[in-house]
Amino acid sequence: KPSLLDHKEVETYFHEFGHVMHGICSQTETSRFFGTHVERDFVEAPSQMLENWVWKEESLRLMSKHYKDGTPLPKEMLDKLVASKNANAGGFNLRQVFLATFDQRLHTMKGAPDTAQLVTDTMKEIVGIDTIPDTNFAAIFGHMVGYDAQYYGYLWSEVYSQDMFQSRFDKEGVMSLKTGMDYRNMILKPGGSVDGMELLKNFLGREPNETAFLRSKGLAV
Repeated sequence: KPSLLDHKEVETYFHEFGHVMHGICSQTETSRFFGTHVERDFVEAPSQMLENWVWKEESLRLMSKHYKDGTPLPKEMLDKLVASKNANAGGFNLRQVFLATFDQRLHTMKGAPDTAQLVTDTMKEIVGIDTIPDTNFAAIFGHMVGYDAQYYGYLWSEVYSQDMFQSRFDKEGVMSLKTGMDYRNMILKPGGSVDGMELLKNFLGREPNETAFLRSKGLAV
């Protein structure tokens, strides 16, 4: 039996490959502004952008089949997969808000913090549940190092990625060569040599907004 990927693993693969493409497609005069050397609350937008293609039937059919006989996934199965996208979306996004808030509070506290208590208090406040006794999530929260109070950038960047995808690719075609080249040249190619907000305005033709992000979470806007 070959090594097969489940759908969640494919989504993760596309996410990380979005960072790869940011580096491959970037062309800047200095390495300081190359590829992912952009604002921390913009850097996840190109990676989150690619995740969208694992939720569209047209692109899913290009990357999936039965490993034994090559038959395509049944339409009913694809429909159910796509429909499951927002399952537990509320819980997942509350977790992201919790992580971002904990990160901000930890990096702005004076003195040596009690990280276990801070996790417990913040989790209860935002998610509404208790942590497991005698545990300290902060000890395994790797994004505290490197992101340094900027974990909020994951949700912030998703506002941009959803706006770009829904405003251009959803309307012009997820496999549109022209839209793909616009994205490559206007978003990926400049790297950090142009401010992220200017890149977005160039690609969208307007200021970005949160409407597509909220819609992607299943909210009526």
